[in-house]
Amino acid sequence: MITSMILARLASWRRYRQTFRELEALNDRELADLGLGRRDIRAVARQASH
Repeated sequence: MITSMILARLASWRRYRQTFRELEALNDRELADLGLGRRDIRAVARQASH
């Protein structure tokens, strides 16, 4: 039970980091095309990880 909880949290953290890295790599124009600004990256990555 605890192991599955730890694995789920690890998977969530990995999804967060992957999404964050991918969005962070975009330039401002590409982010704007998605309707995002740099300030939105953390929130979008957090939402994608849950």
